[in-house]
Parts: sequence; structure tokens; C-alpha cells
Amino acid sequence: MRADEVLKAGTTPLTAPPYTRIRRRFTDREYFTVVYRTDPDALRHAVPEPLQVRDDLVRFEVMHMGDVLGFGPYTECGQALPVVFDGEHGEYLHAMYLNSFAGTAAGREGSAYPKGLGEPALRVEGGALIGTLDIGSLRTAVATMAYKYEPLDLEEAKAQITLPTFMVKIVAGYGKRPQVCDLVRTRITDITVHEAWSGPARLQLFEHVMAPLADLPVRAVVAASHVRTDLTLEPVHPVHDYLEEIS
Repeated sequence: MRADEVLKAGTTPLTAPPYTRIRRRFTDREYFTVVYRTDPDALRHAVPEPLQVRDDLVRFEVMHMGDVLGFGPYTECGQALPVVFDGEHGEYLHAMYLNSFAGTAAGREGSAYPKGLGEPALRVEGGALIGTLDIGSLRTAVATMAYKYEPLDLEEAKAQITLPTFMVKIVAGYGKRPQVCDLVRTRITDITVHEAWSGPARLQLFEHVMAPLADLPVRAVVAASHVRTDLTLEPVHPVHDYLEEIS
């Protein structure tokens, strides 16, 4: 195999890379989001400098991807935390769990998404939209919302989804010091909101050492939404170099 072919593969195994480096278009992406108040001290502990905590809210979300270029359908869930960076309001992606290895690997290696494997699910049952997360055989999250209870303004739904997002990108080095340790920024673009709903909701988080969602405990549910969209993820770009800060 020639050197240029090694570079073209982008990741290993070289003869069967699990993902390709393309701009991801998501068709029929379904969001179920529950916004809740949490412990302010726990939130400050979870958010890395130089991001600043904006308030005591957490956005728990379950997303079903109807179709994704290069991956096909899969489901993921996680937590996003409201932050401010250089005067810009956005969200810090704290943790994400997927039932797609290719989506997990591409999100972590090719970008900076804090993804791990899990079994999230989204379904409608008994008049309720239900989102769950299982880690192995243990249930770690259950969210419910009255199904299509009240229409949500499409522009408001779009604004919720298109906030800039921040993540930490770490590439391990050959010793203890990483090769890359950056704070990065990205944003959703080219979005079409097909429908949006709000309604009463509940959320339970359960203790699990490999998925510590409950470290940001639910104090009170503030809002919930159910949105169906098509959208594109922009590539990430660095906004802060931790290695430069500590060198």
C-alpha cells in the first residue's frame, strides 16, 4: 500500500475504514429535548475553562437520525450545558451515547464530539414520547413527554437547535502529553424544521459510573420539545489551545 493510500484511508483498519471524511447531512433528524435545572456547583465542575457557566440549566436530548450520509439511521442521546465564550452564548457538549460504532468513531476521531457507545431509543407509547438510554443491561435515563401536545413556533425550535456548540478535542500523544488539546466550536447549518411540539415532561437519571448523567441531578423540569428537522453539521475549528496555555 502506497503512502498516499495510507493518508487517503484517514483511519484504521486501512482496508476497511469505518467512516469516510465527508460533510455530514442529516435527513429526518428527530430531537426530543428536556431542559432541567440542576445543582450549580456540579455544573461548574463539569464545564472546562475558559468557558463560563451561563445558568443552572441542562439540556438532555435523545436524537433519532432517520438517515445520515455514510452511516444510515442510528440514535444518540446526551447532555448539553449552557455556556458563554468570549461574549458568545452557546452550549458545551458534555457527553453523548450512540448505538453506532461508525458514528461514535467519526464523531470522536474526525471531529471532537464526546461520544461513547450505548443503547438510546426513542418511541411513542400510550400517548407519550419516550426516550431512554441503556448502558449494557442497565437503564440510565428515562424521559417522557406528552406526544404532540402543543405546537411550538418553528423559528423558536430552529433557534434552540442552531446555538453554537463547544467541545474539547484531545488527540493522545506518544507519551503522557497529548498531541492536541483544544477547545473547538461548531454549529448546525442549512436547517429545515418540519415540525415542532412542546408539552409537559418528566426526566429520571440513574447512577452509572460509565455514564454519569446523574452527576448533574434533575432539580426541576423547565421545558421540553419534540422537533423533526433536516440539517448539516459544520466542521469544527479551534478557539482555544490548552497546550499553549500550560506550556
